Amino acid sequence: MSTEGAVVQPAAAKETSLDYGTQLRLLQIEPVKLQRHFIGCGDRILVVLEGRDSAGKDGATKRIVQHLSPRETRVVALGKPSDRETGQWYFQRYVPYLPGRGEFTLFNRSWYNRAGVEPVMGFCTPDEYDEFMNTVQAFEEMLVRSGVKLLKYYLDITRKEQASRLQDRRDNPLKRWKVSPIDDVALKKWKAYSKARDAMLEHTHHDAAPWTVLRADDKKRARLNLLRHLLNRLHYPDKNTQLLAIDRDVAFDWPTDGAQPPALA
Repeated sequence: MSTEGAVVQPAAAKETSLDYGTQLRLLQIEPVKLQRHFIGCGDRILVVLEGRDSAGKDGATKRIVQHLSPRETRVVALGKPSDRETGQWYFQRYVPYLPGRGEFTLFNRSWYNRAGVEPVMGFCTPDEYDEFMNTVQAFEEMLVRSGVKLLKYYLDITRKEQASRLQDRRDNPLKRWKVSPIDDVALKKWKAYSKARDAMLEHTHHDAAPWTVLRADDKKRARLNLLRHLLNRLHYPDKNTQLLAIDRDVAFDWPTDGAQPPALA
């Protein structure tokens, strides 16, 4: 199986008349087909999901893996590194979680912590940040050359939407497990996070592992279009292409060759 170079659906495709639940159910059948195929041929699929705090990474992750076989599926969401890990090669703590033969792995936040949260919050030095930005492309190219199918997504939300979601975390007793000390400074450091995001997308977007951005103020549209984009990028038999038309107002590939990128929040 190979990743396909471009999504072939019309650039201006919009949502169908089907309701969200129906669309989601139909789309979730497709990853089950995909998984049967890549288990059979031994492919390794790796999805990197990034975004601001409260951008919807947890909800998107759940919808992607909800009906996949837990034996061949892994969601990785690493916490704060240990003292030993901080003294290792930066990528070392992530390597044990990379997919093996016939496995699907999704990183809900990844090594890109070093391009976003860490420099903004002062959790890494400027030299450590520069080292990461100068070496991450080589690391990802090595993964792709080894046969890993690597797909990178960034969920983008507006400041107003982030404020609303962070408040909902505090108010909703079912979501309080998501509250963290970093939430308190997410809005205060909005501009710093925006600057870090822009630098990350510009300097770590490359042919072997390009970035796709999703406007995620509308969680449901973001989830549907993330699934569509992911399924378009991977080959498997009996793909229902009629389900996979992408709304380019929601999901778009980060531009290359110096083209002007769409405005982000």
